[in-house]
Amino acid sequence: MKKALLLSIVMAFAVAAIASVSGVVAEIDRFGNVHTDIAEDAVKQAGLEVGDIVLVTLPETTVVSPFVRTYGDVDRGDPLVRITGGRLQLAINYGNYAEVYGLEAGSPVKVEVVEKGTYLDELEIRNLVRTYDRADYESDEVFANFREVTLGSIAPGKLYRSTHPAMDHAWGPYANRLMREAGIKTVINLSDSDEELAKAYDYCDYYKALGEEGNVINLFMGVDLLSDDFAQKLRDGLLFMIDREPPYLVHCVEGKDRAGLTIALLAAIMDAPAEEVFKDYAKSYENFYHVEPGTPAYAAVQKIIIDIFTELNSGIPVDDSNIKNIAMRYLVDRVGLTLDEIRALQEKLR
Repeated sequence: MKKALLLSIVMAFAVAAIASVSGVVAEIDRFGNVHTDIAEDAVKQAGLEVGDIVLVTLPETTVVSPFVRTYGDVDRGDPLVRITGGRLQLAINYGNYAEVYGLEAGSPVKVEVVEKGTYLDELEIRNLVRTYDRADYESDEVFANFREVTLGSIAPGKLYRSTHPAMDHAWGPYANRLMREAGIKTVINLSDSDEELAKAYDYCDYYKALGEEGNVINLFMGVDLLSDDFAQKLRDGLLFMIDREPPYLVHCVEGKDRAGLTIALLAAIMDAPAEEVFKDYAKSYENFYHVEPGTPAYAAVQKIIIDIFTELNSGIPVDDSNIKNIAMRYLVDRVGLTLDEIRALQEKLR
């Protein structure tokens, strides 16, 4: 959202509020998303709609946010309001809303409209559509978002990324077959809890066999690379890779967000040019949503990963001259790897 737009919204707040709902925080999920007790029907009756700009009043602050459908409808790090599970949710795309704004169960919340429909044009660009019909995709690899990663000095046959190959989903059988064909020996599962992993074993004998051999790690991590949770769990996953043999498969559910961030870091420490790192991140959106390079939607997707690396670099623009150092500093300072451990990881991938 442009600064000028934010300013105009704040200035208009005093006179433009035309609808509001109030309630309390009912639940905070493991990602820090805030689920209120405000029902969807109450939101509709108050006249709040997708595409509106709203002002959220919290105990210690107020937050200007768009009312959207999903997290990707805003830039990384921006707040949003949406309906999920029949209730109003407050969230930050790739962030922890409850932590940022100091909320807990029972905290009061008020949401009021300050501009009607002014975010609808932005949603047109961001509201990408995908299907779960194999016939709509050019190959099994594209449908399953399964691909070999050979960025920088990563050798062929060492590293792969994918959707979840062991879940009851349309892409599951395809990703399952592709991981078998690639001869995957070690799996870094970024998304599953222990309970979810146990269910995953029911869908894929190959995956289960790797797990029984001790070659699957499930990290149950969030999507905020800047959080301590992400960094600590990433450390566990990378040390797991060092102790085991390739070919490695890195996956979350769709293989685009958590997997995308992890692969970007690995590619960067393996001397991949910045443009290749950013293109690989966007490739998942090309696969799933048919987003084409050169379009506003493609630029918005690449901006996610560019902004993350820029933030890691204290706001300094990222290019070929510094992307490797940015990733190295993150792995040392935030993740807690030693330089010897990073070199061992690099040797595994060469």
